[in-house]
Amino acid sequence: MRDLDLLRLERRVGLMLAPLAEQPGAAVGVARDGALLLRRSVGLASVELHVPLGVTTTFRIASVSKQFTCAAILLLAQDGLLTPQDPVRLHLPELPEALASITLDHLMRNSSGLRDMLELLRLGGADLATPVTEAELDAAIARQTTLNFAPGSRFLYSNSGFRLLGRVVERVSGQSLAEFLEARIFQPLGMTRTRHTPDLGRPVPGLATGYLPAAQGGYVRAPHGFPLGGEGGMVSGIEDLALWARCLSVGGLGGGLEAALVQTTPFTGGAMNRYALGLEVEDWRGFRLVSHGGLWPGYKTAFLRIPEKRLTVIVIANNARLDPHHMALQVLEAALDGDAALRPAPAPFDHSPMTGSWLSEAEGLSLDIAADGTARMHGVPFALVPTEDGRMAARRGAFPFRAAPPRDGVMEVEFDAGHRARFRAAQPVALPALDGTWHCAELAAEWRIESGAVQASGPVRRGGPWPITALGPRHLRIAMPSALYEGWADAVLAEDGQSLTVNASRARGLVFTRG
Repeated sequence: MRDLDLLRLERRVGLMLAPLAEQPGAAVGVARDGALLLRRSVGLASVELHVPLGVTTTFRIASVSKQFTCAAILLLAQDGLLTPQDPVRLHLPELPEALASITLDHLMRNSSGLRDMLELLRLGGADLATPVTEAELDAAIARQTTLNFAPGSRFLYSNSGFRLLGRVVERVSGQSLAEFLEARIFQPLGMTRTRHTPDLGRPVPGLATGYLPAAQGGYVRAPHGFPLGGEGGMVSGIEDLALWARCLSVGGLGGGLEAALVQTTPFTGGAMNRYALGLEVEDWRGFRLVSHGGLWPGYKTAFLRIPEKRLTVIVIANNARLDPHHMALQVLEAALDGDAALRPAPAPFDHSPMTGSWLSEAEGLSLDIAADGTARMHGVPFALVPTEDGRMAARRGAFPFRAAPPRDGVMEVEFDAGHRARFRAAQPVALPALDGTWHCAELAAEWRIESGAVQASGPVRRGGPWPITALGPRHLRIAMPSALYEGWADAVLAEDGQSLTVNASRARGLVFTRG
């Protein structure tokens, strides 16, 4: 007899994927209790060749790789070759003194305060499409003499940290990260279609092409210029990630490694960091949800697990228009339909008072909220969804954000570690006098500002022009389009007009001086 609950789930997934039939598409997998209940893919792996996605298709899973890098660190700890509490400079002594108090544990939990290397190069004009070498990424990290915050005190996502973790694996094991992962994880678990591929120029059998939406309609092949390490270098597919989820459920690697990956710890101020080791842990409608997302030009991944139900949902897309995290939550809801423990979704409320551009002068940050509930910080879009406490939260992995409707013209936003910021409606003004040359030593970059736009000259390439708008007397927004989104950086002009403090999405407090 056919399981009717499974039939209903299959049909709901089919309806969700049906519109993707003649465009770059997505693959969906649902696993429970050691069985792959559902595996479905719709759309094209190659638009040019009209090759459909299939069972053996693989994708770049980007930051979903981070949990594997953390697993490698824990395996080396089991071998007695390191501990998570080791200072990163114990294993990579060439790193700058500013990183002296950062431990491997800080890096794995995104609580290190280390600025993101992708942001550092972008502020110098190099986007993800720019050809960049391993040495140039290492140099961007090595130039840092300050941090976003004191290690362990807050959360801010940093690809730099996971790049360094990958380097530690290589330094301690004597193998490349790809070799170590293959020998210790992929082969033992039967993940034969998974590999670590730092060089994105090398062909990978079965790999779907990643696509971005074209301005004139249709799609274009996504450009890739950066090499990938421990922060996001893996290629995988539905079946192999289901094997990994099974390993996490049954302790397949031994030594309590799987439990360690999802163990959360508090910040130094006492608030809990919901980011564990390469995985995010949160409460979702009555369940403990363990998840991570992946984003790289043309590829998006969502990996969601409810450990108490031994339930996993995986959605991977080669279509940048899609939102796999939202799709995965829909599939998860369908898979739990009828479960008495599943709490109803919080009721929507009128968020129209929150629409518009908002500014926190104290934080040096700006925020846009659109009428459809899409918010943007530094240009990064994320949907807002209602919470049980009457606020709106980000439906975006690894991004703590909860906003209350404004009162008396003030909107309070809670970020990580219980940190709260007060935003007021932005009041655009005329640009102050900015023309001239501005220098930032930690970026090895020069900005030339003229006629309300920035021309950037960094260590890798030149970028711009980036238009500038003034959201307040001293608060600037600098448009910096990227391959992923229409980004921006916030900048605060000093009272004497001689310096700019620049805050980007994952790199804060960078100082440019006029001269």
